[in-house]
Amino acid sequence: MKNIPAILREKADELEKKTKARFPKLAPLVKQCFLNTIETTVTQLDDGSYFVITGDIPAMWLRDSAAQVKPYIKYAAEDEQLREILRSIIAKHAFYVNLDPYSNAFNATDSGVIFGYKDHTDFENGYIWERKYEVDSLCASLYLTHEYYTATKDRKIFTDSLHGMIHTIVQTFTDQQDHAATSYFFSRENCPASDTLAHDGRGTPVNPETGMTWSGFRPSDDACQYGYLIPSNMMAVVALSYAAELADAGWNDMALASRCHALAAQIDAGIQKFGIVDHPKYGKIYAYETDGFGNYNLMDDANSPSLLSLPYLGYCEADDPIYQNTRRFILSKDNPYFYEGTAAKGIGSPHTPQNYIWHISLSMQALTSTNEEEIQYCMDTIAATHAGTCYMHEGFDVNDPSKFTREWFAWANTLFAQTVETLVNR
Repeated sequence: MKNIPAILREKADELEKKTKARFPKLAPLVKQCFLNTIETTVTQLDDGSYFVITGDIPAMWLRDSAAQVKPYIKYAAEDEQLREILRSIIAKHAFYVNLDPYSNAFNATDSGVIFGYKDHTDFENGYIWERKYEVDSLCASLYLTHEYYTATKDRKIFTDSLHGMIHTIVQTFTDQQDHAATSYFFSRENCPASDTLAHDGRGTPVNPETGMTWSGFRPSDDACQYGYLIPSNMMAVVALSYAAELADAGWNDMALASRCHALAAQIDAGIQKFGIVDHPKYGKIYAYETDGFGNYNLMDDANSPSLLSLPYLGYCEADDPIYQNTRRFILSKDNPYFYEGTAAKGIGSPHTPQNYIWHISLSMQALTSTNEEEIQYCMDTIAATHAGTCYMHEGFDVNDPSKFTREWFAWANTLFAQTVETLVNR
């Protein structure tokens, strides 16, 4: 984007100065990472609206786009141009969710461009880039809208389309409390196993009596092993409370607000009953996934929402006992995706090669830590592992950071900048 809001350039300069004083090794990175989303991924379309790509993939993910612009929201009250951009992105989210709440990524126009594989599902549209149903994608739209309204009190966002988006999300989460009774399926031809759902695109069976809401895919876009993805359900609990506030503030729709609160309570009760495991080493911890039949997947993934990110998501406090037990587990070798090498240690993902950890997880570890030594370790590790690019990557080799995936990954850049900004302003 050429015409960048002046407020963002001003705040980037301020952040760079503060970073030089607190984390001098990160000063060469922080300004360009802060501006990366607005400079390289935000485009104004012919109709005047704004579209946000992820970086090296030319589609707009609901989750990624919300995370990419998050560091800018707090400054929107000071700049009308920035408000215009963010209002448009919120409107774009509403349009896409109302079009199809089961899609995770979209095209700028009705172009019919797709990810590149042959997919089978029960709905097709030219705006859809990929139709992997992810609970966190819908949550991201609510988080974005709520944070923007909280920061600006800008009532221009309260359109019929946004009202419809909230109704659509609540209905979708409600429907997926009994996934077997819904029509959604997704399968992909000639792809890695993690790119398609088992059981003819329906996913492994789940217990419909848990109160939780089903997700086909993780925030990594990998298929869930078990359909009740605990971090995403936790995000949904918070997102629904935000939705209730928006329904009240925007339309005085107390019936919708009541639905949001009731659904959040059902999901949270399910998390507490079915999502906690008594681990012989760590005590009570949160599982990453469960089917509600007694099967659990004990791990964590670098992508947010993750178990690591729970205080960041607003689900619990950082000193919550079960969270702390869970944190000790996921930051240990008992987590199958925690890797340690000669250059770094941290959480990776089955989405990337073995022994690759993510800059996103290092940023999240610092954001959710209450230990200054741990925070400093994360910042020092990031400073030493960007392979001379001064940008974040997706995953990198714990023994050789010059080996990495995704040179242009805007979400990782803005989360890093947000982390540094949070730390230097404490």
